[in-house]
Amino acid sequence: MKQKKFILADSEIPRAWFNIQAVMPNKPLPILNPATREVLTQEDLYPIFCEECARQELDQTNEWIPIPEAVREQYAAYRCTPLVRAYELEAALGTPAHIYFKNESVSPAGSHKLNSALAQAYYAKHQGITNITTETGAGQWGGALSYAAKKFGIDCAVYMVKASYNQKPYRRSIMQTFGAAITPSPSMSTRAGKDILTETPNDQGSLGCAISEAIELALSTPNCKYTLGSVLNHVCLHQTVIGLEAEKQMALTGEYPDIVIACFGGGSNFSGIAYPFMRHNILEGKKTRFIAAEPSACPKLTRGVFEYDFGDEAGLTPLLPMFTIGHSFKPATIHAGGLRYHGAGVIMSQLMRDGYMEAQDFTQTETFKAGVLFAQTEGIIPAPESCHAIACTIREAMKCKETGEKKTILFNLSGHGFVDMSAYEQYLSGEMRDYVVSDEDLKFFRKSADMLNR
Repeated sequence: MKQKKFILADSEIPRAWFNIQAVMPNKPLPILNPATREVLTQEDLYPIFCEECARQELDQTNEWIPIPEAVREQYAAYRCTPLVRAYELEAALGTPAHIYFKNESVSPAGSHKLNSALAQAYYAKHQGITNITTETGAGQWGGALSYAAKKFGIDCAVYMVKASYNQKPYRRSIMQTFGAAITPSPSMSTRAGKDILTETPNDQGSLGCAISEAIELALSTPNCKYTLGSVLNHVCLHQTVIGLEAEKQMALTGEYPDIVIACFGGGSNFSGIAYPFMRHNILEGKKTRFIAAEPSACPKLTRGVFEYDFGDEAGLTPLLPMFTIGHSFKPATIHAGGLRYHGAGVIMSQLMRDGYMEAQDFTQTETFKAGVLFAQTEGIIPAPESCHAIACTIREAMKCKETGEKKTILFNLSGHGFVDMSAYEQYLSGEMRDYVVSDEDLKFFRKSADMLNR
């Protein structure tokens, strides 16, 4: 008899975010002021970020950060999100592994990004800020922030990576529907954009470039702050509602994950699902594996180096100690636009150095093959980014099939791909190309970061 699929949801929305910095044996190296090379202070971040976000960014002491009630009220529109046992995917693979996924695609914005967007928009409103700016790769973060800004009554301007702006017109329309102003990046509206287009007129953009433009706009606009959808510590903090819910939900199944998997761009959804479980590895000696799935076209964890680098292309951000392939890196125009970022978050970079997590890279066609199988078995068309997590899950599940090991695998379905059908069309027609960065290109783009560390 066919197994009955079950979905577990806990009615209790977490009341605090988990700050993994407080329990890390080795704290991350300090973020540096690029002008002085001195350790960054909260006050150094105030011109760019909301003050509360700046405090959270550098907090290495408080293990739990209370979630404002106004944010929890907005979370209640879609949280707690379901934890689903993927019985039919297991059957299709013929694996003894038990596969679970946390379904973050059910949010109003269609992805996990709303978890931090609501928090950052609230803090901006609470501080009296009237305008916020940001960048977006695939459009998931831009869509989430546009929604959150509308909820809290502030204006939002989004610089969208030009390749995605052209590839994903419906994500652009989502942001516009929520009231945001959208500009393809690089643009002629900022000094950073003009410099890039002067050097490379047909530049298709990068997240690093879009970040530069958004920060420049924030610094030059009265009563305006910059918001970020990944990489930084406070963003990853807000995402831990995912893993905190999943902990309770996994307890209801009577199982505990042997492997936790998420796709990886800058690290926001990976941290969200991983940190709450990882604290048990750190504090209690659990042996769960944590795997970051990244694209072969942008392999910062699998082939990058750990050093100080800028978080943006123009060098406007503080210097971050991270795994990087160079802030001037020009990624191929793969459809997983949210993963086309040159560096990893500071906390995750330290955890990677200390062996608490690992990484695998995947070609574009392998990820879409996995996404199609998931859609056919579980009935959800995943975002191109999420396809990386699914491909990694399938890879690990097939290892279980080979060895006969009955492992429990949990992955984060970070978003749906219902407005990414042009990407699926390209895959299904056989026109999709794979991109793997050459050693020569990596060496070339790392030069900029190497010079910063001399």
